[in-house]
Amino acid sequence: MKATFGGGCFWCTEVIFQNTTGVRTVLPGYMGGKTDHPTYKEVCAGDTDHVEVVQLDYDETEVNFEDLLKVFFKTHDPTTLNRQGNDVGTQYRSVVFYHNDEQKVAAERFIQQLESEQVFADPIVTTVESAETFWEAEDYHHDYFNQNPENPFCAAVIAPKLQKFLKDYQAS
Repeated sequence: MKATFGGGCFWCTEVIFQNTTGVRTVLPGYMGGKTDHPTYKEVCAGDTDHVEVVQLDYDETEVNFEDLLKVFFKTHDPTTLNRQGNDVGTQYRSVVFYHNDEQKVAAERFIQQLESEQVFADPIVTTVESAETFWEAEDYHHDYFNQNPENPFCAAVIAPKLQKFLKDYQAS
């Protein structure tokens, strides 16, 4: 089964889902824009309307879509419009791209539940949109954190986020 999430920089979300039980593959890419075959440079310029996303292939016998939603909402800020940390622009917006009606209903219900429980101090701005063409990111973006742990962004931003996730995930 497929799931596609945009939650900021795909380097951050890729490594989180690589460490999630039941997720078989994680591909970084772009979705939701108007340009065919967008490049990283074009997407970062903000001219294509694409979102940096990760597309997951997961085993439904090991993890369900709601569990993936829990991971997604726990590991990014769904209350900041077009922004995650220092990354600013529509390419970093928070979005769940659904692949079927069940995912759409589950995502909408999950967001409503978070809102009714006031899990976040600010309103959730995450959108729920129909999955469109997935454009796979350039090869050098694949498995980025694991291939570039010495990169300053990886060391300062991604590594602590991953450590916190692993600690919380293993405790649950």
